[in-house]
Parts: sequence; structure tokens; C-alpha cells
Amino acid sequence: MSETHINNQLLHLVIGGELVCVDPKNCEFKDLKAVDFVGAFGSYEDARKAWKNAAQQTVDNAHMRYFIIHAHKLLDPAAETK
Repeated sequence: MSETHINNQLLHLVIGGELVCVDPKNCEFKDLKAVDFVGAFGSYEDARKAWKNAAQQTVDNAHMRYFIIHAHKLLDPAAETK
């Protein structure tokens, strides 16, 4: 893997699942064993496409939510992002 490729890759994870909310600011996954790991993506654009596709497939379930996790920020919080 080249240095250029490493510098351009920004790891994003897409996950989703059914939420249980006490109020809008206090939500958690109903069942962690049922969390849907959609995938890991090297750019926000690719992650957003996967997120949108997964979210559209579950549009009839008001408790189902999908999220994009900016994992590159967790790996190196001090790094500048694009």
C-alpha cells in the first residue's frame, strides 16, 4: 500500500439498528446483537451511499436508524480531516 493511498483514506463505518428512546436525546440500541454492520468505507461519499441505501430499505420502521461513524477521527483525533 502506498503512502499516498494511506493519506487519502478516511475510515467510516456504517451501522444501524432498532432504537429504544426514553426521549429524543436518550436513545440506545434495542438489541446490540442485532446491530446491522453495513460495512467499512474509505471515504465519506462511499459511506453515505451505503447509509442511504440501508436507511431506504428500512423506511417503514420508525425505530430503525443508521449511522455513519467517522472512525478515522477515533483512530487519530488530532489529524486534520478533509
